[in-house]
Amino acid sequence: MATLKHNPESAETVPDGSPLLLSDGEISFLWWFMQGSIMRPSIRWRLRRGWGMCERHAWGWMSAEAAFRGGHMHGPAVLYKDLMDRARAAFIIRGPSQGWRIMRAIRARDCLMCNMKYHSHSKGFMQAERARIGRDLGALRDLAVKTAPYWEKALCGRCAGTDSPQRCRRHLAEELSQGVIKDLSLHVSLLDDIEKHLRMYKRSFRHGYHGTDTDEDRASLISAVGWCSGWKTLLSIVEAA
Repeated sequence: MATLKHNPESAETVPDGSPLLLSDGEISFLWWFMQGSIMRPSIRWRLRRGWGMCERHAWGWMSAEAAFRGGHMHGPAVLYKDLMDRARAAFIIRGPSQGWRIMRAIRARDCLMCNMKYHSHSKGFMQAERARIGRDLGALRDLAVKTAPYWEKALCGRCAGTDSPQRCRRHLAEELSQGVIKDLSLHVSLLDDIEKHLRMYKRSFRHGYHGTDTDEDRASLISAVGWCSGWKTLLSIVEAA
């Protein structure tokens, strides 16, 4: 049996040597979530308040969507387009204590799945084949590898351990609270770029626009999830290949 180690980025434990191993309970929730629960107003409000979900559950959702939908990730495109609009609106804030007010605006309140007590040991009734597909990271990994030239520019330097000045939402809020970041133009430019391509990706699901999205448009969904929830989990999935 794999030993467990504590992940300091969350209150959960993850199996040693596995980038992301969803439990039966998590897969069961995500399966029904993808079937329509995401469209419920109360759920959408909680996802908006939480800037999606925590890092584990955000990438778990993306992996499940990629595996079960064959890359047809309409639900995430709709949600993250909305979240990018919200993020861009936050950076319009002007006046005294601008950094502190933006930090307050982009701070996450909670994670939907964590609050519902879903974690790496959650139990659930799950068909063996559905569980196998739900744990298969291959579809997300393939998408990430194929589109890497476009989302790599959005990587948070602190998540990736590089000297990149880009920051995910969590690290950006932290550095704003510390007064470390003064010039926001780089971050505004990144959000504008993500939103532009995510808009094109979302549009590609409409009748008459099927097949119009590009690798750069598809990469914008990865960039949006990374910005909202953090990058370490995705990077570990890619590196595990």
